[in-house]
Amino acid sequence: MRGTREQTNTGRKEGVNLNKQQKQKKETTIDSYYSPNGTEGERSANDKPEIPANWIQAVEELKTQLREAEDNWEKNLKIKISHLETEALELKQENSVLKAKIIQLENEAKELKDEAKEMKDEIKRMKDNLQRNSDQKEKDDQKAKDEIQSLRTRVKQLESSDLTRQQDTIRQNKKNEKIEENVKHLIHKTDDLENRSRRDNLRIIGLPEDHDKRKSLDIILEEIIQENCPEILEQEGKVEIERIHRSPPVFNPQLTTPRNVIAKFKNNQIKEQVLQAAKKKPFRYHGNMVRITQDLSASTLKDRKAWNMIFRKARELGLQPRIKYPSKLTIFLQGKVWSFNTTEEFQAFINKRPDLNRKFEVQPQNSRESSKGN
Repeated sequence: MRGTREQTNTGRKEGVNLNKQQKQKKETTIDSYYSPNGTEGERSANDKPEIPANWIQAVEELKTQLREAEDNWEKNLKIKISHLETEALELKQENSVLKAKIIQLENEAKELKDEAKEMKDEIKRMKDNLQRNSDQKEKDDQKAKDEIQSLRTRVKQLESSDLTRQQDTIRQNKKNEKIEENVKHLIHKTDDLENRSRRDNLRIIGLPEDHDKRKSLDIILEEIIQENCPEILEQEGKVEIERIHRSPPVFNPQLTTPRNVIAKFKNNQIKEQVLQAAKKKPFRYHGNMVRITQDLSASTLKDRKAWNMIFRKARELGLQPRIKYPSKLTIFLQGKVWSFNTTEEFQAFINKRPDLNRKFEVQPQNSRESSKGN
């Protein structure tokens, strides 16, 4: 920028000097051409025409104006040159200040460069130290890993036989658990299939043995229906029995109670009507009390028998107990129906209610867990 200003000032000075020289040459030419002595000019004294007086006056006035213009121009030029010299001095001073700042910046840059070099060397030293420490740590870690691996190998060798036995035991236990689950599932399915195969059967309990010596069991069953629920015979006519027999089939004289009678109906609707009627009132036959229930499998009957004591106590307390298929107990308590699959569940339930537990002084009987669905 400073170099540009100096070139501009130099150009201005050269332009001023050139204009001044051209003006002086022009003035000299005019003066010489119109000189009264006639010593200068291209024409000779003899060939010179006569110049009118008004022209000479005009020329003199023009020369006067030119001299005044030249004086003004020289005056202005001097002022401009003074201004330019002042600006040049200021620029020179600024240039000196800038040079000093540049020198200062160069010194600072040199110092920064030296500091950067020192920092770079320090970083390099630190990096080398870290690398050495890292290498040493890797060696130590590898050594520790080798020692740990050696210890693990020794431990595995010492525990291999015991671990093998434990694994075999675990596998065998899992197999046994799976077998037990499968057995329970199969037992449940078998009981369910047996109960479903007995859905058309009714079990008659308490019928004396001597009655079927005089009459067949199907006739006795029809008479029982006629005596206790005649409306069924009036609606359906004759009750068709597919098969009826005592269970067990062989009489045991040591038993004090008569064997149960199993009757399979051909019409399931009639069987259900007889069963519902037996639930409403006790049946009698020739003065003897007989009880009619749904025929179920032996395991289901055993599970239902486990509820006997609890069922009687719940009925005394007015809990409206019911045995639902296959062997689920339900009671009505505090406006809600509660269901239990096993006596253990019922005992845990009443243990949470001290007032109810005091009323039920019944120890739970062992029973097989039954199905949760009907």
